[in-house]
Amino acid sequence: MARRERCSGCGINMLVSPEARVVRCSECHTLTNLVPINARPGRTRYNGPPRMHENPYRNGPSPQHPQYPQPRPSLSPVPIYGRKRALLCGVNYHGKSYKLKGSINDVKSMKYLLVETFGFPNDSILMLTENEREPSKIPTKQNIRKALKWLVYGCQPGDSLVFHFSGHGTRQKDYNHDEVDGFDEALCPLDHETEGNIIDDEINDTIVKPLTRGTTLHAIIDSCYSGTVLDLPFVCRMNKEGRYMWEDQRNPLFYKRTSGGLAFCFSACDDHQTSADTTAFTGNNVRTGAMTYSFVQAIQNEPRLTYGRLLNAMRYTVGDASKAHGVSQVSKSSLSPSSLNWFVLDLQEPQLTSSDKFDIYSKPVVL
Repeated sequence: MARRERCSGCGINMLVSPEARVVRCSECHTLTNLVPINARPGRTRYNGPPRMHENPYRNGPSPQHPQYPQPRPSLSPVPIYGRKRALLCGVNYHGKSYKLKGSINDVKSMKYLLVETFGFPNDSILMLTENEREPSKIPTKQNIRKALKWLVYGCQPGDSLVFHFSGHGTRQKDYNHDEVDGFDEALCPLDHETEGNIIDDEINDTIVKPLTRGTTLHAIIDSCYSGTVLDLPFVCRMNKEGRYMWEDQRNPLFYKRTSGGLAFCFSACDDHQTSADTTAFTGNNVRTGAMTYSFVQAIQNEPRLTYGRLLNAMRYTVGDASKAHGVSQVSKSSLSPSSLNWFVLDLQEPQLTSSDKFDIYSKPVVL
């Protein structure tokens, strides 16, 4: 006789057979692990997520059949639940020929903004940088994956989630044919040379699909080729005069939606552009990411900005710095000595993508 079980993703009740061990939700496509009735007495029993030493991606992620369950990482002392929660990753790649100098500075600036302007509690912000003492907070691929799961775990209506990444970005051939341009965008963790990159398909599966109704995610991605790195379906195309239109990049063969929540992503540049690690804004030897600096400055200068005014302000700041200083800066796509390059700031234009279309000049940015 069929029984009712609650989806671990969206929470709806599902009818399942008594022998079922796993079921996929027809609404959000989340896989929910079950305990058969003949294997346990009484009510459904939850045996807990994988232990921290167990790698949930040990067999590798599958773009065609993504893994939706959300293991609960033990990233103490940061609490799991909270109306405001943020993950900030800054990777300088110390000791590498393609090292950066501004990524950790970016993370510190973003934390200050979240705490002082948006009221994020200090203990609700998880920082991953090379300067952290705890091994679990070094921005390796495995640690970033676990932290992304922590960010969205148990999200509830009213939650405001923030993901900020400052470091190298790249693009690679799209093998499952879900990309309009034929390339997957990716973030480069500290150990990307041995462990590989974190591609947009996985990022979307991990922090976009689990967003339940009433939950809002803002991603601020300061890296090269980052325009659609969250694989959000709508891209805001804006001209020099500030006029815009939404470009629909939905693919009917691939599930790229949230589970009822909202997701927004501010990216350093378009998918074919590079971004800068620069001293142009500070006037000294302190480097920052051009995109992170412009984002923080715009919000501090004008509280309650709309998305449109924020995007315009960021683009103006980056372009104005290029004209004023007339210098080239280190690219955030320089991942080998042969590709180490310098470029002019005006080659990057901050981008906005979203899970839904909306009027960017009437909706205020609230984190």
